[in-house]
Amino acid sequence: QVQLVESGGGLVQAGGSLRLSCEVSGTTHHINHMAWYRQNEGHQEDSPQDLVAYISSSGEIKYGDSVKGRFTISRDKSTAYLQMNSLKPEDTAVYVCNVDLKSWEYGLWYEYDYWGQGTQVTVFS
Repeated sequence: QVQLVESGGGLVQAGGSLRLSCEVSGTTHHINHMAWYRQNEGHQEDSPQDLVAYISSSGEIKYGDSVKGRFTISRDKSTAYLQMNSLKPEDTAVYVCNVDLKSWEYGLWYEYDYWGQGTQVTVFS
């Protein structure tokens, strides 16, 4: 069973830093892309819409406009990391990990999309 375990959230003063981790376990499938989204407190029933950062298996990286220059995404074989610097109160949200897995089955590629439970990041001024 595929599991995404997120960690690293917490409470931090504006200008501070946090590092989030998302570890994937329970699969032998190829981990394609890994990404972080965030969801504001007022919209927790909706799917996360705000892309924070994305990294593909080939190293392609994308950032949301509001975090460029402050956040850095990286990954190793099974874990995605999000280094968040110069945090602002508007960065307060639930940060959710998203992973795309690829599997070669019966002569075709299949993709599977998984979401973590989310980790709370709260930035106070």
